Amino acid sequence: MNRNLALFLIMMTLLLQVVTTWGMDVDEPGVSYFTDKQRGWFWYEVQPEPVVKHKFSLPKPASSVPLITKTPPKPITPTEPEPLTSAWLRKNMETYLNKAIDDPSHENVAAFYYLQRVMMDKAERFTNTARYVVMSDPQLDETVRRPVATYAANTANHQASVMADRALKDIAGVAGILFFFRSDCPYCHVQAPILSMLEKAYDFNIYAVSLDGLAMPNGLFGNFKLDQGQAALLGVEQTPALFLMKPPRQIVPLSQGALSLEELTSRILLAAKEAGWLDAAQYQTTQGLRATPLLLPTTGSISAATAQEPLALIQALQHSAQVGSTP
Repeated sequence: MNRNLALFLIMMTLLLQVVTTWGMDVDEPGVSYFTDKQRGWFWYEVQPEPVVKHKFSLPKPASSVPLITKTPPKPITPTEPEPLTSAWLRKNMETYLNKAIDDPSHENVAAFYYLQRVMMDKAERFTNTARYVVMSDPQLDETVRRPVATYAANTANHQASVMADRALKDIAGVAGILFFFRSDCPYCHVQAPILSMLEKAYDFNIYAVSLDGLAMPNGLFGNFKLDQGQAALLGVEQTPALFLMKPPRQIVPLSQGALSLEELTSRILLAAKEAGWLDAAQYQTTQGLRATPLLLPTTGSISAATAQEPLALIQALQHSAQVGSTP
């Protein structure tokens, strides 16, 4: 009897351990056969997956700072020119012409020609006023600088020739002509006689330099010098090459090609003026022009406000011509 009781207690102890161990594997605590015995023993029952509770964060409140929106600029509406002004006519004449061509009614054609008449009358009025303004102001009248009447133009040409000859002789007294040539250059052959005429007429010294070391067939400038690198230094690429040379170091290019006597003397005068050997007044007289003040105002000498007022602008330009320009 005692032995049976001992076995019974051992059996109950083992059973309690099994039940306790099985209850620990159940997801819901406290659920066991004793609390849910109506379901019976389900040793192989698949337990549901545990429910995972997610933490949700509340959205951050929107910023209380108001958004700044840019207001698009209002489009600028161009102002329409006043009817029948020159700006209005330039803008609308073609429209009236096209309308008359596409629909040549009497009214459309007449409207176009009336507008054309307006333009012609405006142009005539401007021309008459312009002629009066120019002839009454010696600063604007071109006949003051250079006459257009035949007899006066001939006189001006004669005076220009006299002054040019005088200026060329003055230049020849301080400068000479550097002449680069080749013996086989046909243009050098025709340039040499012209240089010989220049030498005799104005007493210019001609310094001839041969690039190939040979003389020209015509025998002119037989006392030439050999090129010692001067041509390369001066950038000579074609012959004949002419330079105006004022000792000891001033050299001004004239041409790299053949020139007529008239063109050659004209370039000598211009080169001398640009080099400062001939003043602007002397140069103007060699061109048959009177030495008059030049309208060459310096940058910034006239303000924007002055430029908006016609009378103030005229006075400022006249003042700059009288005191600011060298004739």
